[in-house]
Amino acid sequence: MPKIIGSSLAEHRARVREKLFGALGELMEERGFEAVTLAQIAARAKVGRTSVYNHFADKEDLLLAFIEYETGHFVSNLRHALKDVEDPEEQLRVYVREQLMLQHGYQFTPGTDLRSVVSSDTVARLREHVFEVAALLKSILSAGIDVGIIPEQDLDATVRLIHSCLQGWSLPPAGVQREREINTVTVFVLRAVGMNAQAA
Repeated sequence: MPKIIGSSLAEHRARVREKLFGALGELMEERGFEAVTLAQIAARAKVGRTSVYNHFADKEDLLLAFIEYETGHFVSNLRHALKDVEDPEEQLRVYVREQLMLQHGYQFTPGTDLRSVVSSDTVARLREHVFEVAALLKSILSAGIDVGIIPEQDLDATVRLIHSCLQGWSLPPAGVQREREINTVTVFVLRAVGMNAQAA
């Protein structure tokens, strides 16, 4: 019988899933989703190959769970970071920083676009997670329009343009250069939506 990780079956299940998510994230960064196999994911996670099927039906099922996990953490962290921030400009600065600080995930994978290598049902479910994050950004922009620091505009288009700017941006290691890049991108985004933003 496989060794139980943690103090209960529920904890064991959660820990194994986290190990699989970590392995998938690393392998996707290295070679892209299409080139990764479940056997490689299991080996990287140091779990039995057959145990993967106790958690996920196939690779796409694992991908969706991974994205849900990553998105959930991002949204939770973002909400926490925004908790005491009332000014829409500062909220947008926080949002841009949080997006840029994401170190791995489906949006940073090399190689083929995920939409071309997964099923149409999976593409539809991927969009659901994108919409969840986009709704947060849209609410920040709406607040900026309400207080008059952002001009009226097509928010759906603006959200897509901002995410296109942020998607896949690779930051340097922690230090002065990283902060400089975050500041440069942040000011660009703020000015793009019509704010009279200055460099920090």
